[in-house]
Amino acid sequence: MRAWIHHAWTCALAVLLSGLPATAQDFPTRNITIVVPLAAGSGMDSIVRIYAEDLAKALGKPVVVENQPGAALMLAAQSVARANPDGHTLLVSSSPPMAVNPTLYKKVNYDPEKDFVPLALYAKSPFVVIVNPAFGAATMTEFIKKAQDSAANPVTYATTGAGTLQYLTMEILKRDFKFQANHVPYRSPPQIVTDVVGGHITSSISETGAALSLIVEGKLKALGITASAPHPSLAQVPTLADAIGRPGFEAVSWHVLLAPAATPRPIVDRLHAAMNRITGDAAFQKRVRDIGLMPLPPRSIEEIETYMKGERERWGGVVTALGLAGSL
Repeated sequence: MRAWIHHAWTCALAVLLSGLPATAQDFPTRNITIVVPLAAGSGMDSIVRIYAEDLAKALGKPVVVENQPGAALMLAAQSVARANPDGHTLLVSSSPPMAVNPTLYKKVNYDPEKDFVPLALYAKSPFVVIVNPAFGAATMTEFIKKAQDSAANPVTYATTGAGTLQYLTMEILKRDFKFQANHVPYRSPPQIVTDVVGGHITSSISETGAALSLIVEGKLKALGITASAPHPSLAQVPTLADAIGRPGFEAVSWHVLLAPAATPRPIVDRLHAAMNRITGDAAFQKRVRDIGLMPLPPRSIEEIETYMKGERERWGGVVTALGLAGSL
């Protein structure tokens, strides 16, 4: 009987282990899927498709991009948090689902700190404060003054929804500089910039990529970039920190590649090393800049974890201070 039980346990263990790569050298054993929380054609999706080709070459297996938009970018996170932690299913995410939503929403079906391990933090997505040139504000100071003087008929500002980083940034400005501005939610960034150009909306804190060409053409006036450094394609536009006299102020989204937390460390290390080589390449970084984003230098896993923790604490604090915790 004991011999039979030992044999049964041995067989069961073999079955369990057969589904896992024994070492990083055995990985991958099949296609790798990168789940993206936005639709195909978005800036985030475009960057993933750039490095997916190089990652496939580095690992010797196809890398498939799967778009799972929905639930304020949280659907994809929920899906990958429950995936088999063997390195074959990865997640691309950003600051809203990883740093804002856990405080903003009453219920989040994943833990951004406990359910994932970061593999690469490779791009920042800065926003730009834009107005129609006919509004008559050439600087943030002038915009704030005109907004303060328009309390009886408040200016309007558009974002892709309450709780987004753009929304939170404008709400911080409204609070700190004591002006009124009515929020108008939109479904897509391109529609926002179209309506600012058309004069239907006074202003927006827009995705830079969506507004870039119209700023260059002079159809939009850019008042400030929300990154800590000027945007390479808009060198003449000051940082918002300089424009409002708040050193150190930054409000950017960021793109991070993650694996389920229980993924074996040798596989995590192999993926991290491959992504560092890919994202550190000058050609990759140029392609990131060309679509309006800002590339980041490769970092260690521990450095990425520290950065993300700081962002969770910062934006969670902002959501709470604005009285929005658990409001959605």
